[in-house]
Amino acid sequence: MSVDELREYGLAEMDDDEMRSFLASQKTGVLGLPGEGGPYLLPLSYRYNGNNRLYFTFLLGSSSRKETLSEGADAASFLVYKVDTMYNWESVLLSGTIDAVPESEWGDLEEPQNHVWQPSLFEEASLSGSVKIYEFRIEDLTGIKHQGLPPALQPDGE
Repeated sequence: MSVDELREYGLAEMDDDEMRSFLASQKTGVLGLPGEGGPYLLPLSYRYNGNNRLYFTFLLGSSSRKETLSEGADAASFLVYKVDTMYNWESVLLSGTIDAVPESEWGDLEEPQNHVWQPSLFEEASLSGSVKIYEFRIEDLTGIKHQGLPPALQPDGE
């Protein structure tokens, strides 16, 4: 079914302000990179600059598939979603490009990156691995949400 067909069940498209507010309020999502045989999907924490950029910190080992695929990607996708209940959820799908940020430019990003949520395991492991920061440039974003019961389940008179 299309978004138009699902409107009668309470689905709504998010406007630009709603999508940007949602991105600012969330901390994690799923990065999709082109890979052999299908997309390579990575759950990641991120920082949003409030406009058209996301920043990811990659903890890298001696060989890193995410680094290799990010470096070779002409395009990438990022999905941010939040599900409170089966009748209350939101999602924003971003498409754009991803590139490593030169280490010489990290100073401008360092303070905000310190406030990005990440599993404690990564903080412990970052002492022994190398780190790179990647910038995701948002070229397009679409968002949908469902908040409340569908009309057929609404109590009479509401």
